Amino acid sequence: MFDFTQISHYRENNRLEAKLATGGLPHSIWETYSAFANSYGGVILLGVEELPDHTLRVQGLLDPQGMVEELMAGLDDPAVVSVNILREEDIQILHVDGGDIVAVTVPMAQRDQLPVYIGGNLRRGAYRRSGDGDYHCTQAELNAMLGSRSH
Repeated sequence: MFDFTQISHYRENNRLEAKLATGGLPHSIWETYSAFANSYGGVILLGVEELPDHTLRVQGLLDPQGMVEELMAGLDDPAVVSVNILREEDIQILHVDGGDIVAVTVPMAQRDQLPVYIGGNLRRGAYRRSGDGDYHCTQAELNAMLGSRSH
């Protein structure tokens, strides 16, 4: 899907999100996880920053394994996220020019998993992806996702 050796050539969009993550696992990762799962899937790059001109630059992570472990703990905690839809191979530590990063490939959730939400709150914790941003799902969007579960 993405050539991780060419990160500087990409821009954030509806399938790619960069998070600097130098201070640890950013809380906003959960909003993006929900948004990608409820939309068409996407890749979250941890240890990559978006510059003012919207280009991406690898900053690297001091403890990528620790970040993966923290991410996995959150994925398995229903108070953090409603469902873990990732497989082991969806989380990779990559050694690229500029340092080590973590790439999280979030698939589109299955119909019976929708909506994927965070913080134990279906109404306020379900997000969708639009352009390069994560937005709260509207009630109509939630109703559509919940209605598709029964079909």
